[in-house]
This record gives sequence, C-alpha cells and structure tokens, in this order.
Amino acid sequence: MTAAVLDVSPTAAEREDDPVRVFGIRHHGPGSARSMLRALDEYQPDVVLIEGPADADPLIGWVAAEGMQPPLALLAYAADEPKVSAFWPFAVFSPEWQAMVWAVERGVEVRFCDLPAAQVLAPQSGGRTLFDQAGQRGTRPDDPGRDPLGTLAAAAGYDDPERWWEDLVESRLDSSSPFPLLVEAMGELRRHSAPPSPSERRREGYMRQTIRAARRRGRERVAVVCGAWHAPVLTWPLPPANADAAVLRGSAKRKVTLTWVPWTAQRLASASGYGAGITSPGWYHHLWTAPEGTIPRWLVKVARALRERDLPASSAHVIEAVRLAETLASLRSRPLAGLTEVTEATRAVLCDGDERAVAYVTEHLVVGQALGSVNERVPTVPLEADLVRTCRTLRVRREPGLRHWDLDLRRTIDRNRSQLFHRLRLLELGWVRPAETEIAGQGTFREVWASRWQPEYAVQLVEASVWGTTVESAATARVDEIRRDGALPELTRTVGRCLLAALPAALDGLLDTVAERAARDTDVVHLMEALPPLARAQRYGDVRQTDTAALTRVIQTLLVRTCAGLPRAVSGLDADNAAAMRRRIDELNGALGMLGSFAEPLRQRWLASLAELVDRSDLHGLLQGRIVRLLTDAEVVDDAARRLQRALSTGVEAAAKAAWVEGFFADGALLLIHDPTLRDLLDTWVGGLSEAEFTDLLPLVRRTFGTFSAAERRTIAGRLSPTETAAAVAEDLDPGRSGRALATIDLILGTTTERGHP
Repeated sequence: MTAAVLDVSPTAAEREDDPVRVFGIRHHGPGSARSMLRALDEYQPDVVLIEGPADADPLIGWVAAEGMQPPLALLAYAADEPKVSAFWPFAVFSPEWQAMVWAVERGVEVRFCDLPAAQVLAPQSGGRTLFDQAGQRGTRPDDPGRDPLGTLAAAAGYDDPERWWEDLVESRLDSSSPFPLLVEAMGELRRHSAPPSPSERRREGYMRQTIRAARRRGRERVAVVCGAWHAPVLTWPLPPANADAAVLRGSAKRKVTLTWVPWTAQRLASASGYGAGITSPGWYHHLWTAPEGTIPRWLVKVARALRERDLPASSAHVIEAVRLAETLASLRSRPLAGLTEVTEATRAVLCDGDERAVAYVTEHLVVGQALGSVNERVPTVPLEADLVRTCRTLRVRREPGLRHWDLDLRRTIDRNRSQLFHRLRLLELGWVRPAETEIAGQGTFREVWASRWQPEYAVQLVEASVWGTTVESAATARVDEIRRDGALPELTRTVGRCLLAALPAALDGLLDTVAERAARDTDVVHLMEALPPLARAQRYGDVRQTDTAALTRVIQTLLVRTCAGLPRAVSGLDADNAAAMRRRIDELNGALGMLGSFAEPLRQRWLASLAELVDRSDLHGLLQGRIVRLLTDAEVVDDAARRLQRALSTGVEAAAKAAWVEGFFADGALLLIHDPTLRDLLDTWVGGLSEAEFTDLLPLVRRTFGTFSAAERRTIAGRLSPTETAAAVAEDLDPGRSGRALATIDLILGTTTERGHP
C-alpha cells in the first residue's frame, strides 16, 4: 500500500465529529509537547495511542513513579542474544513522554501503537532486523534519509530546517494547535515522495490496526500521538483493514525483554548518531522549563557556567547579551530569539570571541550533561539490581561526564571500590577504566580510574547477566570460562585481575590451571609472556593481604622452563622477531626485579641463562647488545667497552653494528653520560661512517637516541665537546648576577676559588 491510495486530503486532516484525532509531533520537541498537551486537554480522549513498541505497554505505568527522571529510554533486547537490542529514548520535553504522563495521571487508557519490539528485533531476510534495514540499529527507526521538515523549510524560505521548526513550533508560547496544518502539509509531501519502504508500510499498517482495535473496544475519542510524517495515513476514516492485514501476515517474531533504562542528554543529540535526535537537548529542556523569560534566564545560566570556569561574566554582560539576541531576532523577523541568536550573543558578549568558551557552553548547556534515573523497582536483570545496590553502598554514581577516582587502597571504601571496578573489567563493562594520569602508578597503594556512563552499558549488563546474578558471582563465572578456554598468557593476565578483584574462589582454580598449563606448554614465548603478569600480581597481592604462596610456586616453574628453552627461542631470528623477543626479555627482567629478595635465586638463574647466550654467533645484534646491557647493569660482566669495540670493528656489517648499538644503548643515556670510554667509542664509530652508511643507518640511530630525554641529549652533547660547551655557557653568564650564586656554591662545597671565597 502506498501513500497515493490513502485519503490525505485537507478535509481528512481533522473533523470535529471524527472518533480519531491525530497529533503529528516532532520527536523531542518542547513546542510540540506544549501544543499537544493543550490539544489533549481540549479533546479529552478516552484512549491515547503513542508511537512506540506495542509490547512495552506494561511499562507505561512507571512513568509517574517516584525516581523516574528523564532522559530515559525503553530498552528491548532479544532473550537469546542480548546484544541484539534497541532503544526508544524520551526526554522530559518529548511529546510522547508528556502524553504518557498526561494519561497516567488522569487514569486514561494509554498504549503504544507501533510494531512490537518482538517483531522489530526479529531476523528478517538476510538475517537483518528492521532496525538494521532502517539504518538505525540501537535507536528509534524514524525514517532515516527522509527529511520532510527540510522540504517544508525550503518552501518557507529557510535554509535551516531546525531554525524553521523553532520559529513555527518550538518558539510558540501560546500553545495554539499546529496539528491540522501539519497533517495537511505532511500529506502533501507524501503525495510527492517515493513510496514507503516495506518496513514503513508494516509500521503504519500496525498503527492503523491498533486504532481499529481501540474502536472495537468501544473507544469513541481516540488520540494518536506519532511522528508528523505518519500523521496523514492515520487520520479517520481509515482504509479497509484487508491491505494492512496482508502486509503484517507472517511477520517474524522473537522473544524479547523490555525495561526502562537511564539515557543521557548527549545521546539525545543528533551528533551522537541518533537518527531522531536533536541538535540541542539542553536548550530544548530550557524552552520546556522556562516558557517565560526564556532568553534572560538562559543567559544567566551561561554566565553562571562561565564564572564557574573563572571567566568574567557580570550582570552587565548578561543584559547586553539579552539586548543583542533580541535585536538579532528582530532584524531577522523572528518571533523570538532562537538558539542561533543566543549563541551569537554569547560568543560576542559573554565569551568575547573565545571559541573554547563557546565550545564549553555548547557541551555543558546547549547539549547538556543530564543523566536520567529509574525507579529501583522497575523490572530489570538481577545483575543490574546488585550493581545498583553496590554502587549505592560505595557512593559510586553513574554520571554522563568524565569522573576520575583517585583510590587510596589503605582506606576500606576505596579498596572495595577498587574490587568493584576490577570485577566490572572482568565482565568487560566499559563504564570504568584505569586512567592515564600524572598520579597513576605512584606506589602500590594508589589506583586511578576514570568513569563515564553511556546508555549502551545497560545492554552490556544484560549480556553479562548470563554469568551470574551478582557482580561477584558473574565475575567468578567469567574467570572460570577463561580458565577453561584461555591460552597461558591470557590465564596469567587473568590471575592478576582476579587477585585485584578479590575473587579467592576463582583464583584457586585459576592458579591450578596455570600450573598445569605451564607444565605442558612448550612454547617459550607463551612462558615469557606469562611471567610478568604473575610478578605484578605477586607484588600487589601484599597490599590486599592476599596469600600469594601459590603464585610463587607458579613463577618458579615458569622461570625454570623459560631458562631451559630460551637458547632455542632466540636462535636465528630476523629483525622483527628479534625486536619482539627483546621486548619480552626486558619485561621478564623487569618483572623479576620487582619481586624482591625472595626471588633473588630466580634472578641469578635468569642472569646465568643470559650469560650463556651473550657470545653466540647466531644471536641477532639487537639481542646481543641488549643482553650485554642487562648483564652490565647487573654487574655480571665488566667488559662492555671491549664488547662494544668488537661489535663496531671492521668487517661487521653496518646494519649489525646499528642493531647492537640500539640494543645496548636504548634507554641507557646514563651509560653515555658517565662512561667516557663507551661515549668515545660510539662517537668514533658514528664519525667514521661513510655518507651512504650514515644515510642508511640514521633512522636506526635516531630511534636509539629517541629514547633519551631532551635533558639527557643535551648532557651527552656537552660531554662530547666539553670545552666548546663550557665556553658557550660562559658567554651567556652575567658576572654581576651569577657572582653571589657561585659564592654560595663555594661555601657549600668548602672550596677556595679565584673569587677569594673559602
């Protein structure tokens, strides 16, 4: 069925004696919501049908419950595959939300009238869902690719559909009804548009069937709240039901679960990819909550936000910004200053042209940082309920903005927060992650995390609920699955995470599996990659007062088998594999260093194994240089200069020389600073390179010295030419200003200089 065969003439848009009244709204439009409420009050329907999944009807009654604070969304997910899911978001200013609240508070029957989620999420031809076919997976399927407002705006002389809609509806404060004219305009647009898609025909057919069902139940005043595009094909009288029944016959279904979940203002924004989104949720919320004094009250909020950022924003600034916004609206023949005028006034007056300040206002006010909340009794998965209770106990809030958690593990509450965060990581919930900050990693008693809640994490919680009904039991079950299926490196990484998450029941079985796999695994690479995570777990176990004796035994086993297999693993490697092996050797050597005195016998065994490799001819130069460096640092060898001289001698290929230098000197600036013999040898080698050799080896040499800090490079340069450097420094000194500082140094050192000070 196409729009052409439906009665969408102006006379069909609205008649006083019609049993059905259609209110074509804009999703998330405060002007639409205000006009719709006025129309509902005048019409007094005995049933309200709202565009939304029909199988979510049992959840409508919650909209008036305590704690239900938009933005919220209906979440539907497939019972057999939770990641197949969809959201229907609502803001407090969404007409659909206000229609639900209006009906529930007055005891009027209210239902959703769109396709059930059971059909929306069912696989269609090619295995795709209706949301996939509409290009709107995960949000409301609202006719993407179709822009009726853009067409109407262009006809009215506007180049911006948002601005046209603001002038026509959103900026209206008198609540007069625009719906008959909108139905007529949309009907005219549909006459000249392409035929509806199959999914659109099914949706609109289901809506008409729902209207017919309401009439059969004896409802005499039916109000339909739907997107304006659908309004013309839902007006009374409806066409015969045969065609709609044929379109819907044989529709695929699947078992789904629906619930309410918090949503965020950012995810209401069209910039987030939400097809039915708006550009400025925060501004629209202000239009809804401040119908009087809209512009002055908004600019007061802007000034307050700027002052919180220590930016100057006085009352005089606000008054001037209001005048400018209203003047711009008048010059542009607008009934009320809109977001465009307000933003221009904000930029010119309050932000003084600073685009960074404008961007802050846009992010925090125009879009907004709001996060909705749901009544704790709303049906949900047990895992979600346990997480909510745990977060309440630990005072961890779900926030849409970035939040850093600086945890001191000596405090009970911070230690419990750390355990929760590590458990959530095991469940692969991205809400909380380790943070990269300046204070991260300072000691074993400190952890820094970052959290930012996104609505999609509600789906991740549903997916994780297959593991258990509480966060602890789900994380334990997840560890058990890794224990069954994971390779040895993954198992040892999980040991550390399991230890930090305080899951002793899972840790015992995991350690037994690690010990068993370590005894059977002959891959030296696996053994080497498995050791560092265990060493870190051993180190951090003491902070949480955890028994790590079993860890010690596993570490010993892994190291013995690594030392036995290392000679074979490093033989005949090319450049790429040698670089990977060097990284593993560095990590393992560092891991043994953090274990403390109990691991000294293990460390000595490791160094002895390295010493056996250092003179092998089949060892790549990168590894040979690195092993010499590690043995030098450990004071096992004392002839590094002789070995460097031999590596740089005539007859050795230039690339091999560069690889040896890179292996030895990478991260070793102090060697060049304090050992003149090594420094002179390297300087002589570089100075003796031919032009062609220098060009070829420059990237390798630069990579080596790129590991040094700027201060270290300056110091090395000074060591290479001390006379010239000292003279250059002396030329920059002001004797009059430096004399007193030098005299103080003489006093500290107890020396006598030519300045005459003792």
